[in-house]
Amino acid sequence: MRFEGKSVVITGGAGGIGKAAVRLFAGEGARVMLAGRSEERCGDICTEMNNQGYTSQYYTGDLSDKNYCEGLIANTVETFGAIDILINNAGIIPRGDILQTTDEMWFAAININLTAVFYLCRAAIPHMKKQGGGAIVNTSSVWGLYPGPGHLAYCTSKGAVAALTQNLGRDHAPDNIRVNAVCPNEVNTPMLRSGFTARGLDPDKAVEQLNATVPLGRIAEPEDIADVIAFLASDKARYIAGALIEVSGAKPVY
Repeated sequence: MRFEGKSVVITGGAGGIGKAAVRLFAGEGARVMLAGRSEERCGDICTEMNNQGYTSQYYTGDLSDKNYCEGLIANTVETFGAIDILINNAGIIPRGDILQTTDEMWFAAININLTAVFYLCRAAIPHMKKQGGGAIVNTSSVWGLYPGPGHLAYCTSKGAVAALTQNLGRDHAPDNIRVNAVCPNEVNTPMLRSGFTARGLDPDKAVEQLNATVPLGRIAEPEDIADVIAFLASDKARYIAGALIEVSGAKPVY
């Protein structure tokens, strides 16, 4: 029960990695606030958790809206009395080089993947400082550290998340607030599979082909990433701050 009594916000909480993280944190004693767009999907995962005797609630809205981001943190503090851990997990993957990237694709990636992280951290850190500390784990990507082809907006936004993480980690370590990022490669999530479907590919066959490119023998499952997120948020990682943890199965980006 690493997170007994801790108050945790998880964005993208109804998605692949987010749902795995919700189950993990709630199962280890946390009071979990899910953030997402879909009231139905967030409600379903909360019902699942609460039926098992865990504590979870949800707060739906648009992460590109500053008021929503600030409201999410305020609502969490009001509901649970604190915010101990912030998991900035929500993200989107626009695909295309610069000639294929529309204004809408560019700003959607920047707003959801980066600016929302800025808003949420800026809202949460004062509460954490007042409480005497906290932990923030952002989801960047190895594609942000080593940009691959054909994902201009995605790689740029995730690279900026990595830089933001290192800045926050250094600035707020003296406040006993540890800020780190997990950097996955491909993960077997509904978002990844929907991308294959949109390109006319069979998701099962595409994942099978990806598995063969990974030295460890398979792409990550959501639980593989959630375990690293939980470690970084836990006291076991008490001396890790401003770090970018690659979780790639030793597979290079390209």
